[in-house]
Amino acid sequence: MNNLIVSFMADDKKGELRNKDYLQELERLELELVKLQEWIKKEKLKVVVIFEGRDAAGKGGVIKRITECLNPRICKVVALGVPTEREKTQWYFQRYVPHLPAAGEMVIFDRSWYNRAGVERVMGFCNDEEYDEFMRTCPEFERMLIRSGILLIKYWFSVSDEVQEKRFQDRIDDPTKRWKLSPMDIASIDKWVEYSKAKDNMLRYTDTKQSPWYVVNGDKKKQARLNCINHLLSVIPYGEVEYEKLTLPVRKEDVGYIRPPLSDQTFVPELF
Repeated sequence: MNNLIVSFMADDKKGELRNKDYLQELERLELELVKLQEWIKKEKLKVVVIFEGRDAAGKGGVIKRITECLNPRICKVVALGVPTEREKTQWYFQRYVPHLPAAGEMVIFDRSWYNRAGVERVMGFCNDEEYDEFMRTCPEFERMLIRSGILLIKYWFSVSDEVQEKRFQDRIDDPTKRWKLSPMDIASIDKWVEYSKAKDNMLRYTDTKQSPWYVVNGDKKKQARLNCINHLLSVIPYGEVEYEKLTLPVRKEDVGYIRPPLSDQTFVPELF
């Protein structure tokens, strides 16, 4: 672990990072993420990062911190909704394939084909035959991706039942977060053990040497974000890309151009 982070944690008896220290380390990591982005573009890498885990474990927060300083044309987030009736009749992996990266791109899956091993299994949205077929073919599918040149990284976010319940309650109480709480999230409380069994079985089949799962402890959001981003940077070898030096040109003076009157335009009211 980064020595800087260790010193931060030692400063707080409760194990929580001070906000100042968290933001300082996050800023450093954001600079490294930009370097990684430029390296992916320059070397024409194809990167897939999968985020799975318990509801309210902090996946969305980490994805937001990774992407907020990156070019959305290079680093893309895929969060698919409920499959259509047509998609339900397709080969299971088919709806995910069009979102895989081309050269010079990184794609982050906020939930992925592992829906079948988790929510679909627990909530009965797939039958035993479909589930067993997924477990057999998923490692083969991922080996195909890796052989094609895709760098595949998989994160599982874990959270304790006490912390999950607290975060659910926070979402209920905060109107700006209420949209994050779905009926599936509520149902997951009653099916905690079922989800645990599904996760254990998923890891048994798909935690392979070629494509391992990396488990992130999500009970402390700030630590989880920093730990995950640090790890992501450590598993993708990258170097510094030299930027071309840019100089702003001198703005030319308007000659003979008469702007239309401002009164012809409709402005947003300046309330602040």
